[in-house]
Amino acid sequence: MRIASSPTASRWLAGLLLSAASAVAMAQAAKPNVVVLATGGTIAGAGASAANSATYAAAKVPVDKLLAGLPELANVAKVSGEQVFQIASESFTNEHLLRLGQRVSALAKQADVDGIVITHGTDTLEETAYFLNLTVRTNKPIVVVGSMRPGTALSADGALNLYDAVTVAASKDAAGKGVLVTMNDEIQSGRDVSKTINIKTEAFKSQWGPLGMVVEGKNYWFRAPVKRHTTNSEFNIDDIKALPAVDIVYGYGNMNTTGIDAYGKAGVKALIHAGTGNGSVAAQAVDSLKALRASGVQIIRSARVPDGFVLRNAEQPDDKYDWVVAHDLRPQKARILAMVALTKTNDSKELQRIFWEY
Repeated sequence: MRIASSPTASRWLAGLLLSAASAVAMAQAAKPNVVVLATGGTIAGAGASAANSATYAAAKVPVDKLLAGLPELANVAKVSGEQVFQIASESFTNEHLLRLGQRVSALAKQADVDGIVITHGTDTLEETAYFLNLTVRTNKPIVVVGSMRPGTALSADGALNLYDAVTVAASKDAAGKGVLVTMNDEIQSGRDVSKTINIKTEAFKSQWGPLGMVVEGKNYWFRAPVKRHTTNSEFNIDDIKALPAVDIVYGYGNMNTTGIDAYGKAGVKALIHAGTGNGSVAAQAVDSLKALRASGVQIIRSARVPDGFVLRNAEQPDDKYDWVVAHDLRPQKARILAMVALTKTNDSKELQRIFWEY
């Protein structure tokens, strides 16, 4: 069929083309803006060959290459990248946490940012996620993501994990749920999740289960977090200039007090005791912990077991000794909360309230 060449037909065709162009432009403009903050880790790693899934160099691929290798992201959101650090996550320090938290907070305040993704090494990913969950006051989705295999490996998981993270960060239904972690198709709470194994892609688990799943770019939600976080938190990254020294001592059979005594001499403000079972403390360690508490150091009983929670005044008379229990937080997360809480208070009763609520 031929369209007659006439002024009317030309105007009609021009209008049609203009409408189509406008529709495309509007569709692009309607897409949310997601900023990817890269910090390194396995998701930015590279192995010597495709067969190297566990032996590789972390933190090698810059964020622009990560994003360029995933053109499908353009269908989800307008994505920009920023290289904050390029390190393996076991080398994260308190200073890294503060710098990252301040950058996330600044971006969250921008009207042109709808969601934030942080690419991160998996070794301490859960600690960073919990720190942000406690200190960044925003309702906007913040998603922390990593991978268990470098992008050069066969069956690499990083690309899909990152795609899922951007999908979640771009979604309105992810708002207000605190800082999230997307790994292995699951959406986990940054508070609850922990790395449970080092050689499988389903490494991140929570004893309370995932909040939801991402399947082919769609979120499916099953529960919501009830502990205080982000906009409901009494802590604010903008007010935190430094984090106090908090360390962890490990409980085990035939335990001695060398570590406890050394941390006391080093000037820690709190000591997390990663006890056996229900946060149990060996008889030979009790007096050293009591002495440390008497010197002003907060003693926080956690447990080295992967699941469960520590009961107050069970195993040890916490009221009598003026100790705090970590509730269901594993030792590494109890350390994060203790550091943040100590920027506000050094009262043990207040600290215990905080451990119940967060």
